[in-house]
Amino acid sequence: PVDELKQMKILFVAGGVGTAPVYPQVKWMKEHGVKVDCIIGARNKDLIILEDDMKKVAENLYIATDDGSYGFHGNVNDCIKDLVHNQHKSYDLVVAIGPIIMMKFVCLLTKELNIKTIVSMNPVMVDGTGMCGACRLTVGNEIKFACVDGPEFDGHLVNFDEAMKRQQLYKSEEGKVQLRDAEGATHHHPGCSCHDEH
Repeated sequence: PVDELKQMKILFVAGGVGTAPVYPQVKWMKEHGVKVDCIIGARNKDLIILEDDMKKVAENLYIATDDGSYGFHGNVNDCIKDLVHNQHKSYDLVVAIGPIIMMKFVCLLTKELNIKTIVSMNPVMVDGTGMCGACRLTVGNEIKFACVDGPEFDGHLVNFDEAMKRQQLYKSEEGKVQLRDAEGATHHHPGCSCHDEH
């Protein structure tokens, strides 16, 4: 509920093109009177997108570049540490969207800081139906499919190492076959029609 959101201190962390799906969420928050902070991170200044748009909707916008060419010198995790430790900011919720490796390290940090974290696992999605098995994840002790069960999950429960390994394997036909054979019936979402064929 919006009233609950208004009581929370929320930080959005956008990595690279992850800024595109973060922007409409931050805009919605602004339109509903919810003040949120946002970090946009990229390797360098040239890769920063939607900065002007985000400035209009975020309460506080922080830019972080790995090479220090613009804004805070460091990655998004370095920026989070600076906000919490040096600027004495506190957050109830972090929403992180970007490359899987970025989300993994944000979650490792926020777990240390005891901040609930939601991640969007859309980088592993391919067909959006659960048929291809590309977005199969382990979340807690359960098998989930980002396209039909998510894509938002509790970041502290996502097995990012498995997701990254799977993403690499899925790039080749051999890898797809290897995953399908190893995972059997759990390779696809239980609700997809492809189970009728196997």
